Amino acid sequence: MIHNAGAADFVGAEPERVLKAVFGYDSFRPFQKEIIASVLAGKDTLAVMPTGGGKSLCCQIPALIFDGLTIVVSPLIALMQDQVSALAENGVSAVFLNSTLEWDDY
Repeated sequence: MIHNAGAADFVGAEPERVLKAVFGYDSFRPFQKEIIASVLAGKDTLAVMPTGGGKSLCCQIPALIFDGLTIVVSPLIALMQDQVSALAENGVSAVFLNSTLEWDDY
């Protein structure tokens, strides 16, 4: 079951806890845990993964664990909209800014 909670509930949490509580998964896909650990350690991290490899979680889980605001830059407008919708469904506050919005929406 997915836990609907505010992002503050996960500040400083273990990545596995966030994975299960927010996203409902029991384990990481290959390389996700290592990528997330690198980001959480404050290292500059470049992760090249195939489509469907779980790149989004590599940004979203650290964003929930870190205190404060996280900005994720993506060139794919459709992916932004899908990811924000999925996060909102799981009780996570998220927004996107892109060219599909009217000026007043900013």
